[in-house]
Amino acid sequence: MRATCKRPVQVKGRTIGGPAPLVCLPLVANDKDALLQQADELRPLDPDLLEWRVDGFEAVADVAQGLDALKALAGVIDPVPLIYTCRIDIEGGMSELDRDERLAVIGAAIETGLVDIVDVELCNDAEFIETIIGKASDRGTKVILSYHNFDGTPAEDAILERLQRAQEMGADIAKVAVMPQSYADVLVLLSATLKARGAFLDIPIVTMSMGVEGVVTRLAGGLFGADITFAIGRKASAPGQIPIGELRQGMSILYE
Repeated sequence: MRATCKRPVQVKGRTIGGPAPLVCLPLVANDKDALLQQADELRPLDPDLLEWRVDGFEAVADVAQGLDALKALAGVIDPVPLIYTCRIDIEGGMSELDRDERLAVIGAAIETGLVDIVDVELCNDAEFIETIIGKASDRGTKVILSYHNFDGTPAEDAILERLQRAQEMGADIAKVAVMPQSYADVLVLLSATLKARGAFLDIPIVTMSMGVEGVVTRLAGGLFGADITFAIGRKASAPGQIPIGELRQGMSILYE
């Protein structure tokens, strides 16, 4: 039986950090109409969570347009919890926004009360992160503090340090996504996940190796402590995601 975390997160009746990992589908769309069409198509797939990658939205810097799309999206996906992500470009974001633009976009979304979880990168400065955590706390929004490396897999100690730093900075959920260059790198990520869960991390963990070699972490990472896994609904948001039906079929064997 997999180890559950000490401080699970509850969002709209879902438990992140419970007996089995949750499955999240990404929403990646250029405009409002495409976003709503995609959300309407994904709902029947019964995801546990949906993530809107707003950095893929053509009008991402236009706060008013973004909020209009967010409000419409919330009406389509309710009661599925929403992760709101405006990924920074240096960690795989699809748009180049400056610091203040990103802060305005994310802050305005949180203030609507329609965002259940917000994902913010650890590479942001401390003031940026503290501002987002403060706004999220006021609205009851949970915070993921994340690290993404599309070039390689850091040493195990470095992965553990980032997970610990996320917890120390006030994250509700800690996330690390890395790119393996070999299957040995995949083992590094899984070992770090297991050690973090067993040794010091009280909050839920989201860890994955991306790409072909890392597919196993999306399927079996929960056995080592990962609490959310990402699948494909319509369009992938990261390398190595697999269709939700195939993922759930495999998970039904592992997490019975």
